[in-house]
Amino acid sequence: MNRRHFLRSAGVTLSLPVLESLAGEVKPIRRMVSICAPLGMHAEFFFPEQSGRGYALSPYLETVKDLRDDFTVISGLSHPGVGSTHDSIFSFLTAARHPENRAGFRNSISLDQFAAEKIGGLTRFPSLSLTSEGFSLSWTRSGAMVPAESGPASVFARMFLEGRPDEVQAQARRLSDGLSILDTVREQAKRLQPKLGARDREKMDEYFTSVRELEQRMTTAEEWSKKPKPKVEAKPLQNNMNSSDLIGKTRLMFELSHLALQTDSTRLITMMLLGTSSVPPIQGVSMGHHDLSHHGQDPTKIAQLRTVETELMKVVAEFLTRLKSTQEQSGSVLDGTQVFFSSNLGNASNHSTKNMPVLLSGGGFKHGQHLAFSGDEAPPLSNLYVSMLQRLGIETDQFGTSTGTLTGLEQAG
Repeated sequence: MNRRHFLRSAGVTLSLPVLESLAGEVKPIRRMVSICAPLGMHAEFFFPEQSGRGYALSPYLETVKDLRDDFTVISGLSHPGVGSTHDSIFSFLTAARHPENRAGFRNSISLDQFAAEKIGGLTRFPSLSLTSEGFSLSWTRSGAMVPAESGPASVFARMFLEGRPDEVQAQARRLSDGLSILDTVREQAKRLQPKLGARDREKMDEYFTSVRELEQRMTTAEEWSKKPKPKVEAKPLQNNMNSSDLIGKTRLMFELSHLALQTDSTRLITMMLLGTSSVPPIQGVSMGHHDLSHHGQDPTKIAQLRTVETELMKVVAEFLTRLKSTQEQSGSVLDGTQVFFSSNLGNASNHSTKNMPVLLSGGGFKHGQHLAFSGDEAPPLSNLYVSMLQRLGIETDQFGTSTGTLTGLEQAG
């Protein structure tokens, strides 16, 4: 008796057309990229004057006009309780209150790491934190900063270049040894805990959380180290050693990110862009970027700032266009990737953290509009974060200071 006849005789109904249909359905991969321009974006040139759909494009949005139906611009959002200082960068993806009070400040988990706890194990890199500034946007649940990568060349090598067999074996041993050390440290710490006071126990709990987080990362890394890396046609990336080259460094991070998303090496990326006091190598710019962002309404500085930020927006447009032109089984990479571009500052000239510039692209939302919020009616920025997490398939009632999802931002399907 063949298998099909046996199944029928057992009362099992076969429906081959349905099985074939299900096999042909491709579940889209959901990803998220979060980008911070730490010196803000000049609001007058960034935000449209009209809200809703059919608005006239602002000067900066003109650079991405060909993608108009692929992004939503949002005004009026901010993180409640975050003071007007550059320290607001620490709360950019966490919404933790009062980072300006450094002595008593304790950060919370960042948007990307919250997502990484749920979907990070699906890829070789649970998350990828990139920076041009020397510090990271990513924070663990215990409030520790996740080290960020500043050298695209080394990330490219780890992501795509296979080492010699002895190097691969050595890496596996290092990971295994590291896990063994964590076991020993955990046991020693447990023996200490009964002897500690309440405050020290709290610190020990934070320490245990950090150990568990590290252990989870190392376990995932150990498993992926046994699998072959994806092959790409791109040449190995070279680091940009010009410490003032905002555009060049950003373009390089975008190139690396495109490769990482295209090969499904990671689904969660954060990028801290350059915010240097040096003069960027851009034609027509003779003053430092930081000085220009703190323009004090000087028309000469504002004009040069517009030049700098327009060039930055052009590179953002290049990145989004590349993601849209890269096809996968369920559509374009942009269709499955939320690209969140913003800043911790709404107005860098006076360090205001109100009305942060927000451009959300791709990811399967219904785009093509300007969502404008103002005054007491404005929701916290973390409401947008909740909407983004839900689009990743992650259920959460709260994130940071959120009160729900972002009104007006709808999923496409």
